[in-house]
Amino acid sequence: MYRPLPDGVTIGESEIEGLGLIATKEIKAGTLIGMIHIPNEKELHGYFRTPLGAFGNHSFSPNCYKLEMTDDNTVWIVSKRDIEEGEELTWAYTLYEVT
Repeated sequence: MYRPLPDGVTIGESEIEGLGLIATKEIKAGTLIGMIHIPNEKELHGYFRTPLGAFGNHSFSPNCYKLEMTDDNTVWIVSKRDIEEGEELTWAYTLYEVT
């Protein structure tokens, strides 16, 4: 069955902006959380943004980082540190301009 969000993550109110990704359980450092971008040359920036990527908010002190897979150029997020239940998942944007 297709699931747009991985286990342990939901969409909820963000303290940063609008809605964001919220941990529903503790996520250990180094966890491969999910795919946020899929290469697609028809898209504006050359990538299709997944639901996980669509609700992630930018942070200058993020708790996740982006990992580009060399075999298929998909982009995933990985937890930089332990993330507590109820904490928002964030990463530094690089495909889009941050204002």
